Amino acid sequence: MKDFRERPFQLEMAQAVAQAIAGNEMLVAEAGTGTGKTVAYLVPALLSGGKVIISTGTKTLQDQLFDRDIPAVREALSVPVTVALLKGRANYVCHYHLERALNDGRLPTREEAQHLGAIERFARTTTTGDKAECAGVPETSGAWFHSTSTRENCLGSQCPRHDGCFVMAARRKALEADVVVVNHHLFFADLALRDEGVAELLPACNTVIFDEAHQLPDTATLFFSESLSTTQLSALARDVRLEGAAGAKDYAPLPEAAQALNRFASELRLVFQPAGGRFPARDLDGYPGFDSALDAVMGGLDQLAGELKGQAERSEGLKRCWQRTLALAEQLERWRSGSDETRVHWVELFSHSLHFNSTPLSIAEIFSGRVDEDVRAWIFTSATLSVNRDFGHYCQQLGLANARTASWDSPYDFADQALLYIPERIPEPNTPEHTEAVVEAALPLIEATRGGAFMLFTSLRAMRHGHQRLRDAFESRGLEFPLLLQGEGSRSEMLVRFRDLGNAVLVGSQSFWEGVDVRGEALSLVVIDKLPFTPPDDPVLAARIDWINREGRSAFFEYQLPEAVITLKQGAGRLIRDETDRGVLMICDPRILTRSYGKRILASLPPMRLTRDAAEAVEFLATRIGPAPMARRARTRK
Repeated sequence: MKDFRERPFQLEMAQAVAQAIAGNEMLVAEAGTGTGKTVAYLVPALLSGGKVIISTGTKTLQDQLFDRDIPAVREALSVPVTVALLKGRANYVCHYHLERALNDGRLPTREEAQHLGAIERFARTTTTGDKAECAGVPETSGAWFHSTSTRENCLGSQCPRHDGCFVMAARRKALEADVVVVNHHLFFADLALRDEGVAELLPACNTVIFDEAHQLPDTATLFFSESLSTTQLSALARDVRLEGAAGAKDYAPLPEAAQALNRFASELRLVFQPAGGRFPARDLDGYPGFDSALDAVMGGLDQLAGELKGQAERSEGLKRCWQRTLALAEQLERWRSGSDETRVHWVELFSHSLHFNSTPLSIAEIFSGRVDEDVRAWIFTSATLSVNRDFGHYCQQLGLANARTASWDSPYDFADQALLYIPERIPEPNTPEHTEAVVEAALPLIEATRGGAFMLFTSLRAMRHGHQRLRDAFESRGLEFPLLLQGEGSRSEMLVRFRDLGNAVLVGSQSFWEGVDVRGEALSLVVIDKLPFTPPDDPVLAARIDWINREGRSAFFEYQLPEAVITLKQGAGRLIRDETDRGVLMICDPRILTRSYGKRILASLPPMRLTRDAAEAVEFLATRIGPAPMARRARTRK
């Protein structure tokens, strides 16, 4: 392989993975940045001779594996392995829903109507139906909502366009392939919902490999939860109207009932203020207008179900709408009763929708039960799974009591390449002046590194405040480094801009804490405003804390601290990405040194030299990064 270098830890990891595959074992493998874990698991997986499912954290990594990593390893090994890429159904054009939308002709904007026409032309020529290949139509366009299917509105084998279905074609290829690349969301959709077609993959599989496995607890929690939204109710009303227009034009009460449900769903959302938020269900008791608005929605569902029952036999689409209506009514009633003590019931507000959620307090028993159903190898790997080499928290979350664990350090020389800087006299993180102090403390380092910095905040509010303070400081000091803010474009677009500029400062929150790879001088400083403890007022976290403490255990040390450490390791991992990188990790939270638990946090970070002296941090950047290249000096003078 091009640029391949022998790495002892990579070989050790590959041997551990091979052993787990041969013995149908569970392996939890943590490998630091630069170990080469992708090749370490791909080599034994491709040589195993069995069917392998590889699940990744993001579609970006999914594409990278399919397009680059697997072909390179397969060529190097000269093994005749067939590979398939499988995405969720929302990524494929649905002929039936596209035709229905074209016939209806009702779209919110002229731009979406143009996009729908482009999708129609794409559907006539594509062999995959993958919307990522449809040039000219953004993945965020509302036209995709009208030309793809969901699990709820797919007609399955009864669809008149079933023979040409892109989703089923992709799944047939996946069934025939030796290696199937999916993402965590699709894997858990299958595991939790037994979605049609995909469920056939797992029984035939010998090995499952989860890359970026630190994301699994959150993803599993999402899919073992139940969620219902006002958007789903509106989508049901829209589908009833469209199916009724096609199969029951003569029955006027049907569109009337659909319109009423849509109105009730909108009125339910309008009960709340426009701002978003997450609340436990108990906080809604007595909320002005909530109970009556929810009663109206449930009455609207009952009315619609009654109208659909008499028309369901007229078409498969109407029959599915009737079944969806009954299922949503049952789910909403279950949420309202809130009688299950093993789950927390809560709501989340978005700008145009309201979500009703029911989340298990623990997914360990559910997940381990699915893992133990069949004999196969399970590999969980990431750069961040342990707290100071202790995998107890991770394994407990997923119920992996019998898993073998292993950890390999990064091969990078952190003692020489990086410096950990914790500023002196930084205010406590819960004080109003903390964010401003973070910016003031970071400015000398930003000047020393001539831009090339990530400013990572633990909340959107602090991020926006920090961005404003940085902008003001740049203006007052005459600094002309480009200043980028999360949300000004997609994450991938912003990363391209950041790399191309070479001297930018990117201010971000959760989106940039992980899965971001910037090498070289474009990123030489990572500033983290505070230890990333999840706010205890989050309804799911609050319920889990209460549950753990009621059992006589310590929720802080057993749950909150390990979660914060793993998140912090992800943020810290943005700094050193190869052997030549140099830089400073700046953590602006004094608790890492003043609280007893700080030692556990420090022991979990890469072995960097620690300083509290700003001058030392500035000197490290100035001497290690070297003089500014002419191109960068020219940019900063503009």
